[in-house]
Amino acid sequence: MLKESGEMYLESIYVLCEEKGKVRSIDVAEHMSFSKPSVSRGVGILKEQNYIKVDKDGYITLTEEGAREAKKIFDRHILLTKLLVSMGVDEETAADDACRIEHVISDATFTAIKAFVEKL
Repeated sequence: MLKESGEMYLESIYVLCEEKGKVRSIDVAEHMSFSKPSVSRGVGILKEQNYIKVDKDGYITLTEEGAREAKKIFDRHILLTKLLVSMGVDEETAADDACRIEHVISDATFTAIKAFVEKL
């Protein structure tokens, strides 16, 4: 099971892959405002856990499992941000709070929230 930091790395890699196509550790470091050594360690852990692959040129790709987890985290972020904005929270605060919530909310609660939002 991924820890919050691993989820944050996966989500960042997913977003960067969607934006740029090709992603390297330096891109992740810049996107997350983390040091290169921290990202290198995080990338190494994700690689060991088979969430990502890194080719000989340093380009990162998500494995099937990594892509599934990253999309799940990203979808949570988007839905929670939209929900908070619809409740009157400003966009920046909503995105920041959604980022924290997405890592601790249970699948059952998120599924219920998603169903509720879809009914609106």
